[in-house]
Amino acid sequence: MNKQHQRITSLVICSILLLLQPFHVHPHTVCIIGSGIGGASVAHFLRRYSDPKTIGQIRIFERNGVVGGRMATVTIAGETFEAGGSILHPKNYHALNYTKYLNLQASKPKHADDSLSLGIWDGHKFVYKTLNSKSNLPIIRRLVSFANSIIMLLRYGVFSLFRMSSFVEVAVNKFLRYYEVFESRPVFESVEGMLKWAGLYNLTRRTLGEELVEVGLSPLLIQELVTIITRINYGQSVNISGLAGAVSLAGSGGGLWAVEGGNWQMAAGLINRSDVVLHLHEEIESVSYLGDVYELNSTEGKSYNCQVAVVATPLDELNILFNPGISIPPRKLQHTHATFVRGLLNPAYFGLDEISDIPELVGTIESVDLPFTSISILKQHEKDMTYKIFSRKPMADALLDDIFSLRVETIKINWAAYPHYHAPETYAPFILDGKHLYYFNAFENAASTMETSAVSAENIARLILLRLSGQVDYSSPNLQSFSNDSAENHSEL
Repeated sequence: MNKQHQRITSLVICSILLLLQPFHVHPHTVCIIGSGIGGASVAHFLRRYSDPKTIGQIRIFERNGVVGGRMATVTIAGETFEAGGSILHPKNYHALNYTKYLNLQASKPKHADDSLSLGIWDGHKFVYKTLNSKSNLPIIRRLVSFANSIIMLLRYGVFSLFRMSSFVEVAVNKFLRYYEVFESRPVFESVEGMLKWAGLYNLTRRTLGEELVEVGLSPLLIQELVTIITRINYGQSVNISGLAGAVSLAGSGGGLWAVEGGNWQMAAGLINRSDVVLHLHEEIESVSYLGDVYELNSTEGKSYNCQVAVVATPLDELNILFNPGISIPPRKLQHTHATFVRGLLNPAYFGLDEISDIPELVGTIESVDLPFTSISILKQHEKDMTYKIFSRKPMADALLDDIFSLRVETIKINWAAYPHYHAPETYAPFILDGKHLYYFNAFENAASTMETSAVSAENIARLILLRLSGQVDYSSPNLQSFSNDSAENHSEL
């Protein structure tokens, strides 16, 4: 009996000792669908905010042969130009940090130049046109710029322009809350919660037009200047939501910049330095939850298992089969057709005598009869120029032959660029199945830019890590930053 008692005691002690030993937890594997700035940023922040014991292998799947998503470039006349997301705001702090982290160079886009001549075209005439000086003398350029400021103030009103600027500044300052330190910034399970915390939610309940009327802008300013900005930046009218409109207006201010050689390098650089297994030319056809892992099946006939799956591409025009099924609000994407032409505009099309009379940036008012939203000069060559045209529909060759007196080279790109905004907005969930299937692009219904993508991606990464850790209080997340610069580079990028 004494020996039996000793045996039982020994077993109990061994059991206790075993329980006190730390469990060997395998790192979680993550699959990300999409290699744009969103998918690349999710991978970056997962590595930055976790150690190798938490997040193991990360796979990124890209159906195309290059990374970057809606950030891409075209080469025309031997020059490289942005074809997708082209400009960044001076307060886009994630993009600024990416640029420094990756040793990229910032540059000032030609169309962000304050001295750029502007004309607003109604289909028959220029209803507004700035003065233009071909002089390179700084004193002359300053005088012309001052004269244009006076002309704008007289046409649209000092107070209206001031109120527009104030409207944008208030929205930008609220957005800056997303850069606050972790201790004062919660992790968000929904887009609505994320917007309400920053004080931006109400801007998605009404249209930009309604918001600007309430703050006191003149009808002429809304009809002309505001409209051409929303048409250029989002391909849509002032009927977009107030928040998308404020973001669009912020993108027309001063200090705008881009990455020298192409903004896509931010996505490529983040992927390079995030220890990622990259799958180019591999589209995901189905995502199935098998109880403890997600099985992703690709067009290459391969299957991959991951504990966490992140959809970092718009689901609106994809045919990914989810099992079990998911439910998201219906949404349409706004297609923007970008047409690049090396040649010369036809001044007669605009009712002018000389090509030099055509402004460097031609914007258009809202009208179904107008075939394009904007035309801008990207580069002036010795005998011709490179232009970029935005339109809601493809530009037919016959129409281009009317607009241009000379066409040497033409490139056409159809972008499923942004959501078609309306008010009030509805949002897909960040967590698609209540487990570990995440939808990064849910935030796009608030606003779609490179920077809002990075902000959404950081929240998704933090949300993943907190839910994997079992932490239930997202108002004071227990996360820290880890350094990881030993990643393998991908030569194909």
